[in-house]
Amino acid sequence: EAFMRLAQYRRNQELLMETPPSVPEEFTADAETARRIIQIALTAGRRRLNAYEASQVLSAYEIPVVPLQFASTPEAATDVALELEMPVALKILSPDIANKSDVGGVTFNLKNPLEVLMAATEMLNRVRDLAPEAVIDGFAVQPMHYRHNIYELMMGVRTGKRFGPVIFFGQGGTEAGVIDDVAYALPPLNMQLARDLIWRTRLYRRLSTNRARPVDLDAIALTLLKVSQMVVDLAEVVEMDINPIWLSSNGLLALDANVVIERSTESPTKRLAILPYPKQMERRYTLPDGRSFLMRPILPEDEPELRNLVKRMPAEDVRMRFFQPIHELSHEMAARLTQLDYEREMAIIVTDPDVIPGKGTIWGVVRCNADPDMERAEYAILVDRAMVGIGLGPMLMRYIIEYAKRQGIKEIYGEVLRENESMLRLNRALDFKIEATPDDPGVLHVKLPLI
Repeated sequence: EAFMRLAQYRRNQELLMETPPSVPEEFTADAETARRIIQIALTAGRRRLNAYEASQVLSAYEIPVVPLQFASTPEAATDVALELEMPVALKILSPDIANKSDVGGVTFNLKNPLEVLMAATEMLNRVRDLAPEAVIDGFAVQPMHYRHNIYELMMGVRTGKRFGPVIFFGQGGTEAGVIDDVAYALPPLNMQLARDLIWRTRLYRRLSTNRARPVDLDAIALTLLKVSQMVVDLAEVVEMDINPIWLSSNGLLALDANVVIERSTESPTKRLAILPYPKQMERRYTLPDGRSFLMRPILPEDEPELRNLVKRMPAEDVRMRFFQPIHELSHEMAARLTQLDYEREMAIIVTDPDVIPGKGTIWGVVRCNADPDMERAEYAILVDRAMVGIGLGPMLMRYIIEYAKRQGIKEIYGEVLRENESMLRLNRALDFKIEATPDDPGVLHVKLPLI
């Protein structure tokens, strides 16, 4: 057992050092719509979204769902069914019922309006008998979906007292509890962490080896990223169970979701064990000639382009930055420079706008590493020689100084080679104090008080 734990620790360390692949496609999260739906439910005194609301929240994060129409009465369900292509499925809508099947709240394959009316009436009576305290909002009417050769998955969120929200993935369907094939990961996820979450299930072997039923594993990973983004955005979501999710060669489709909510006055990121990517720090920068750049925090996916920046820089410029000749960054060193704890360190890059992370050229980078007491922070900067003279260096320095002030840091400092005249000119322009270092006459200490 000790050997297995050691092997798993080594595997975890290797995983953390791997370069995450770029997200296969962009997705736009409509967090405001999701928050509005959740707030309406909370205002009504509810702690669980009904199926219709849950479907809307998933759709807001571009998670594919079966189209769902709301009906308040059995008669209204009949009218809705007439507008849909028969046959249809019928589900009870109640914030007090987590498992609709337990109370007979699901009926499939209703072929005509009369069957819908009879099924809805019987379902209403049955649920009232089995769950008399439950508030019933109405019915969800959905077109039936028939798929052959599908896999049933599940994914979602659990929240614990020690680590906060945790994302899970595994075998779904009605037998999920019996099969007990599930793995967990702390958000926020990137593509590599999402893939690892999938790999740690027994289900992965079936998904990856069955050539007769090929599936897109990255589609699962992307959906896990969307769930991760929901956790980052929505502090009110404390539990979510998307089950089943149908997976086939045509993609995936969420059939049902149970979402538990509670009021929260905290920032969504406060409850996370790992601070997520600070997207609010992204800024656009436009040159007088019309060229645009994006300033944003660095991501692990940026490792290849950071290595390319160093590789194409003149050797002397690289020596000025690292105080020694470096022909190229090793994977290990680049990983350390791109995989940050955003709570105490920051690196801002200048890159091309409207490009998926990992795909756009990095033209410059500035970083700021705070001391353990968060009193002082050391900076370092590197700008592509092709971009020198257009203002990228001063822009990056002003941004990292502004960031340090917001963090409550009292002083930002750095070490500069005496012959690095361009950096020293920028330091003087920004009111840094420049001092000699007693241990090395070739190195100057520069510092800027922030309070």
